[in-house]
Amino acid sequence: MSVSSNTKSFRVPFWAQIIAGLVLGALLGWLARSQDLSWLVTTLDKIGGIFIGLLKLAVAPLVFFAILVSITNLRKVTNAARLATRTLLWFMITSLIAVAIGIAIGLVTNPGSGTGLTPKDGAKPEHTGSWLDFLTGIVPTDVITPFTELNVLQIVFMAAVAGIAALQLGDKAQPILTLSESVLELLQKALWWVIRLAPLGTVGLIGRAIATYGWDLIGKYATFTADIYVGCALVLFVVYPALLAGVAKLNPLQFFKGAWPAIQLAFVSRSSVGTMPLTQRVTERLGVPREYASFAVPFGATTKMDGCAAVYPAIAAIFVAQIFDIQLSVGDYLLIAFVSVVGSAATAGLTGATVMLTLTLSTLGLPMEGVGLLLAIDPILDMMRTATNVAGQALVPVLVSARENLLDREAYDQAHSSPVDERPEREPAADDRVPAAAA
Repeated sequence: MSVSSNTKSFRVPFWAQIIAGLVLGALLGWLARSQDLSWLVTTLDKIGGIFIGLLKLAVAPLVFFAILVSITNLRKVTNAARLATRTLLWFMITSLIAVAIGIAIGLVTNPGSGTGLTPKDGAKPEHTGSWLDFLTGIVPTDVITPFTELNVLQIVFMAAVAGIAALQLGDKAQPILTLSESVLELLQKALWWVIRLAPLGTVGLIGRAIATYGWDLIGKYATFTADIYVGCALVLFVVYPALLAGVAKLNPLQFFKGAWPAIQLAFVSRSSVGTMPLTQRVTERLGVPREYASFAVPFGATTKMDGCAAVYPAIAAIFVAQIFDIQLSVGDYLLIAFVSVVGSAATAGLTGATVMLTLTLSTLGLPMEGVGLLLAIDPILDMMRTATNVAGQALVPVLVSARENLLDREAYDQAHSSPVDERPEREPAADDRVPAAAA
């Protein structure tokens, strides 16, 4: 016991490893750019690319089995239909608040003015989103292509159908459910190993961004970049705490203590789905019942995007309209809100929000060339957007659980920011201290 405690005392906290990765990545990126070290740029690119590739490798099966198991787990929850409805309602409410903040910031700051950019600087994206594609693309033509092409929306559809069918079959489907739960545990176990590589992945991702784009790019998009970060920060640190304190009667600081490991990983990885196992674990640590968390978090990871699908497209639409000298009407702003609430599933929890942006621009009739104006700055913006997404995905289950008297308030009050590596075999003790490295 004493050896274990001494070992833990010398362990570097996970948050410190992430910050060290950020600092080292920034320094290496600056060095590579200032000294024109192409080999260092390539190395950083490979490190970051491998990390994101490992996350994406697990996305398709993880989403399928997480959604399937989460739906079937609802049979263990009292008033499951009520909980599902309340969850969806709060997803919509928080998305509306987030998009309203985005629109307000865009109208006040005029992010497209004074940038020096012109319509000639833009280029049409190779892939665009439209309502027809969104609606017809939900149903796959076969069961293989969605996994090979990583079409998360179609994977969610198939998983939902399979989950509902399993519920209808009852005991006959139990062997399939047992297998699905085992596969999900296996995938989550493997993904924990990838998550432990996040500090190294941070070095590559941040370093590559700075080496490739430099600080000049941020300066050129200064107002737009600041708008996204301020908008997401308002949602993250004003709206969410206000809902926790006013609606759920909870201490917001405890929420951020408990959810911090997932938020910081989301900031680095830029993937809501890749962060999903950690998001679910911290949500449970905040006192949300496991059966409900296993439904709400996977559901949120694929549809709940306050950063990517609300704040960002609202400000980006205003930015593009100003670059192309197009006046937006009140009706256009209402359309932005509608797209944010209804179309957020199109973002699919993956790195980037280009599909959501093209869906918004096409709905408003704005030029698709506007997407090309924002692609270069997107990686820098996506970190804050994804952190906001994941915080919201943990927030809603906490709100719903508190209002439905399901929340373990003692566990919530004892939440802390120490790392969570993987689900323990048994429920943790009151302090919920999980070793920083699995045996």
